[in-house]
Amino acid sequence: MKLNRSMKLGLIVAISIIALFVLSLLISQAPAGSDNSVRFGILTLLPPLVAIGLAFITKETVLSLFVGVFVGEFMLCVNDLNIVSTAVNAFLQMGSQIIACMADPWNAGIILQCLLIGGIIQLVTKMGGAKALADAFAKRADTPRKAQLFTWILGLCVFFDDYANSLIVGPIMRPVMDKLKVSREKLAFVVDATAAPVAGIAIISTWIGLEISLIAAGFKSVGVTNVTGFGIFLQTIPYRFYNIFILIFIVISSLTLYEFGPMKKAEQAARQRKDDEEIIVPEAPGFDEVKPVDGIKLSVWNAIIPIGTLIIGALIAFYWSGYTTILGGEDQALITLMKTSPLSFNGIFQALSASDASVALFQAALLASIVAIVMAVCEKILTVEDAISEWIGGMKTIVITGVILLLAWSLGGVIGDIGTADYLVGVLKNTLPQFIVPALIFVLGALISFATGTAYGTMSILMPLAIPLAWAVSTGDMGFTIVCTSGVLTGAIFGDHCSPISDTTILSSMGTSCNHIDHVRTQIYYAVFVACVAIFIGYIPAGIGMPWYICIPVGIIVMFIGLRLLGEKVDFEEVEA
Repeated sequence: MKLNRSMKLGLIVAISIIALFVLSLLISQAPAGSDNSVRFGILTLLPPLVAIGLAFITKETVLSLFVGVFVGEFMLCVNDLNIVSTAVNAFLQMGSQIIACMADPWNAGIILQCLLIGGIIQLVTKMGGAKALADAFAKRADTPRKAQLFTWILGLCVFFDDYANSLIVGPIMRPVMDKLKVSREKLAFVVDATAAPVAGIAIISTWIGLEISLIAAGFKSVGVTNVTGFGIFLQTIPYRFYNIFILIFIVISSLTLYEFGPMKKAEQAARQRKDDEEIIVPEAPGFDEVKPVDGIKLSVWNAIIPIGTLIIGALIAFYWSGYTTILGGEDQALITLMKTSPLSFNGIFQALSASDASVALFQAALLASIVAIVMAVCEKILTVEDAISEWIGGMKTIVITGVILLLAWSLGGVIGDIGTADYLVGVLKNTLPQFIVPALIFVLGALISFATGTAYGTMSILMPLAIPLAWAVSTGDMGFTIVCTSGVLTGAIFGDHCSPISDTTILSSMGTSCNHIDHVRTQIYYAVFVACVAIFIGYIPAGIGMPWYICIPVGIIVMFIGLRLLGEKVDFEEVEA
């Protein structure tokens, strides 16, 4: 056995050295220039493909991301065929890249708020609030259908941020789903599919500021100044076919209990589980081992108050962050609005649009943490020392998520440096028939987002290219350009939804205590199915001129028929039989 392992290790090392040498040879022969997308060509796809491929093969997310980042840094450091010096330089650059990602204020805020929310969840669990809330939900959500629909409704309620959605809804609904023998994979899918797709179309969310600013800048670049970014944003909502269809697909799947692909196998295995059988999910960070303190009286308020503080505090923090940002800025119209009508709909909207989501969520999570600790001490459930210890223990559960996020961001940074997105845009934006352009933009957004793991970055890259392209091929048709604009926004979310290196996908796995690769593997079949409906029933007909109020009903019917044809019902009666 030792010999076999040694031989395997030696073979892997030998193949790796040969691959790095070939890579160095290909890059060193390419003409050096400022545009890495031209210099590397198709090799720009290598780092994300390596990371994604290894993730599926090895099911080791950290290792896969690490190798992907290293390959990207290696490509950037190639000057000659000396792979030893190149590898050393790549390793050093990799360290700098990870530190730079950690030093970024947005990234640091996201990691800190994730850690704090982890501490809150553990405190709520120890106080019995999570179990009381799960028991209360279980009385109403007493079937797999109701439980999945209840999770969907909760996901819609936490509309303001996709990160908060994943970290709040998953831990609350996991005990209910486990009791009703719904798989962790299906729970992770419902949570993930109600995170970014909801936040992306909500008129009050942490996404809208970026979206409307990109839209406004894109239309300004083609000389259209008589429209507002928010006005165009509202007009794109009916054409957000993927967002709308994925939310409706959850309802159809929940009501019919039809599943297909790996999700069907996961659901069948969950239904066949014995009532007293312990659920063991390998490589799944979560809060499964945490139990309420013995002998305490269970109360839903021990969950509602801390989590309510988090949600309400986040909305207030969003508003205050944007309010102070506007007053400290130079836009006199917005400053006047904040001084005269700060609580009007437009005032609240502008404040939320200008807010720093990572800072606001951290502030809200810190406040909710203090509230949870005070409640635990005042109710004599925990001492001050024990409450703080449990709070820190919850943070430890999230550490692996922080590591994965840092590596995912580092991979995104390397991918940006080598020009992956620019290469994809250059290859796919060739002259095409006008009606196919919205679908092409959707696919292009999906590819960039899948490869980079970020919807925000994809929107920022593609929007300045998509709006001028749509405006040019349609000779200034506003309706057609709006459809193409929605293609950018939804394509980015679809790719992010499928990508194993996406932060929201990672957080959904963590929040539901589901193995990350199992979540990606089961979800991707459903996401691709819905995306195909969005393309062929949504964006291609809309590119021809078909109105959205025809596309959406037809798309719903096609999804229902497709699910019945592809899927199989997974129900209690069939399992018992």
